[in-house]
Amino acid sequence: DNVSGASLKTLKQTVIDHALELGFDLVRVTSSVEFTEDREITLQRLRDGLMDGLSWYHRDRVLRGTNPQQLLPGARSIICLGLSYHQPVSSSNSQHLLTGKVAQYARLQDYHKVMKARMRDYVRGLSSQLETPIAARWYVDDGPMLDRAAAARSGLGWFGKNTNILTSSHGSWIFLGQVITDLELEPDPPLKKTCGSCVRCIDACPTGAIVAPYVIDNTRCISYQTIENRGPIPLELRPKMLDWVFGCDICQDVCPVNRNAPAADSSVWGQDASVGTPAEKLDTLGLVDLLRLTEEEFRQRFRGTPILRAKREGLQRNACVALGNLGDPSAVPALSKALYHDSPLVRSHAAWALGQIGTVEARAALEATHSKEHDDEVLGEIHAALADKAGQNAVSASEGD
Repeated sequence: DNVSGASLKTLKQTVIDHALELGFDLVRVTSSVEFTEDREITLQRLRDGLMDGLSWYHRDRVLRGTNPQQLLPGARSIICLGLSYHQPVSSSNSQHLLTGKVAQYARLQDYHKVMKARMRDYVRGLSSQLETPIAARWYVDDGPMLDRAAAARSGLGWFGKNTNILTSSHGSWIFLGQVITDLELEPDPPLKKTCGSCVRCIDACPTGAIVAPYVIDNTRCISYQTIENRGPIPLELRPKMLDWVFGCDICQDVCPVNRNAPAADSSVWGQDASVGTPAEKLDTLGLVDLLRLTEEEFRQRFRGTPILRAKREGLQRNACVALGNLGDPSAVPALSKALYHDSPLVRSHAAWALGQIGTVEARAALEATHSKEHDDEVLGEIHAALADKAGQNAVSASEGD
């Protein structure tokens, strides 16, 4: 027996206490029984096309991730951990209007590295305290484990209608981690809480991504479009993406459970400039500044943060959409310059944004680049932007008669 005769109660208390000592905010335990119900639900989501665009999220991954024995032969328990990342900020941080929003989780160091390093230390520390080797594997959301399914079954939180895990103490502003282990631990019961009749997250989603309670169409989600999508953002969604340039927090911002969530412990995340940009500088990003970034400047500016995942081209594409939605004519010079960007993707979205702003200067910029552009998709965006503005003028003229 790997607990050396210690009682299950004493063992579990050690498991809990050590997690809290290392800075985790929440810790619960569930069994290593297969997640059969969650498996079927997830596979149906795949069949329905709701996970389209995520090539790495496939059937084999789901089958493996719902069977703890495949991940760790001899598994007996799953220790579910939660680490808060809540960084409440005031709107006064935005010094000027032309800024884009960044989801809270991306304002800190890359959580995959922080969580995995902390879980590795956790397993080593447990092994030392118990004076016996522990078989364990640990995962964050980039592994096959169905992290939210494990968190819900352990009672760490419950499923919100936006599919996030909601916790009583920290709301949904938490990162989830799972340690699958051969330790025999008493499982915790699931919570009996639900969202009741509340549908604030569903009503607030500007793109309609929450197509039903507990069901998200990934391709309509602002987070997917600003991070995972490597191509053009669908025309229909662009005006609905508002000023988000990396991720989206709308469904969390409106959630009543999040109203009194405490701020994360800054000592856990650190603000050392050598491992990334301090969080207070990433609440909002200057959109014109984003369009000017070189590849080297982009990597330096966002080093150590999740924002690197969008890549420079993607972030600048997002900046164009945000500028188009803000509609401020002062953005025209920067967008006009972006019409000559080395990326056709950025050029096409800059053309769309200029069409949305629609001033004489914006139209002139589109017409000036028309004869110099050779990419068919960019030309299509330029034609559409010019035609859209011409249509708007025709409507205005008829209304004035």
